[in-house]
Amino acid sequence: MSKAFASQADLDDKKTTFEQLSKHCWAYTAEGDPNSGVIIGEKFIMVSDATATPAMAQDLIRQIRTVSDKPIKYVLLTHYHAVRVLGASAYVAEGATEVIASRGTYELIVERGAEDMQSEMERFPRLFRGSESVPGLTWPTLVVGDGQPGRQGSLTVDLGGVKVEIWHPGQGHTRGDTIAWVEEEKVLFSGDLVEYEAGVYTGDAQLEEWPATLEALRALKAEAIVPGRGEAMKGRADVDKALDYTKRWVTTLFQAGKEAAAAGMDLKAAMAHTRKSMDPVFGHVFIYEHCLPFDVSRAYDEAKGIKNPRIWTAERDKDMWAALQG
Repeated sequence: MSKAFASQADLDDKKTTFEQLSKHCWAYTAEGDPNSGVIIGEKFIMVSDATATPAMAQDLIRQIRTVSDKPIKYVLLTHYHAVRVLGASAYVAEGATEVIASRGTYELIVERGAEDMQSEMERFPRLFRGSESVPGLTWPTLVVGDGQPGRQGSLTVDLGGVKVEIWHPGQGHTRGDTIAWVEEEKVLFSGDLVEYEAGVYTGDAQLEEWPATLEALRALKAEAIVPGRGEAMKGRADVDKALDYTKRWVTTLFQAGKEAAAAGMDLKAAMAHTRKSMDPVFGHVFIYEHCLPFDVSRAYDEAKGIKNPRIWTAERDKDMWAALQG
C-alpha cells in the first residue's frame, strides 16, 4: 500500500511549549514540529528560526509577549528551508530590522529558494496553513561570514545584558548552517544541525562533513540546546544525547548509501537496504517515513559523488515518492 505523500496525512495540531532555559534564553517546541529559539535581552529580542508562515509566527509572538515587550529586532535564519524562514515578515511589526543568515544560506536562497518554497508547501500542508500570508521568499538583510566554517567569521549581537555569537560551524544539514551561541549561559541554538527523537531530514545535506560539524558543536560544551526538532535538552549529558542521536542517524544512513552505491543497487534497492539498518533504530520517531526517502535519495547521490545536492522540485518530490513509497 502506498503511503500518503510526505506529511500530507499529518493534519493534527501539535501542542506548543514555551520554556525558559536560562536567564535570557527560551525554547519554542511543538512535539516534533520545527522549533524556534528566543533570546530576550534588556533592549532587544532575537528569534532563531522564524516558523513557516507569518500566520504561524503569531503564536510564537504571543508567547514572547507574555514575558517581554521589547522589540523583536533580529531574526536569524539557521538555514534556507521554507518551513524555517517564510514566517519572517511577521516580525517587522514587532520591531524587526535585521534578518541574519550565513553566506552559504544566502547563496542557497538564490540558487534554489523558489523551488524549495513550492516543494515544502506541498510536503507540509498543516504547517503551511495560512500560506497566503507569505509575501514571498525571505531574504537576509545581514549576511555573516564568507562561506568558510569557523568562529573567525562570526557576528556578535548585543541584545542588552546578553550577547549572541552567530557563525557557520560547518556543513551538515545544508552547506550554509548557522548557529546562535550564548556563551555566558552555555545555550546553543543549532537549527536542524541537531535533532532529537525526530526524523533528521538530509535531502539537502552534506553527509560526509556533518559528523565533524557535530563534534565542533560538542566542543562548545553547551549546557542546553534548542534542536531543530524534538524537545529542548538541558544539562551536558542530554545535550550530548541529542548530538549522538543525530550523528548516529547521519552515519548509519550514509554508510547504507555507500554500500548500496558500491553494490550497484538502484535507488529502490538502496531504500530497502537502508531500511535494514535504519528502521530498527529510528522507525518509531516522528516524521521518519516522510524523511527517509528524501534521505536515501541524498545519501545515494552523495555516495556516487554528487557533492552539491540536486534541487528538489515539487515534481521531483512526487516522482521520487512514487518510486520509493508507492
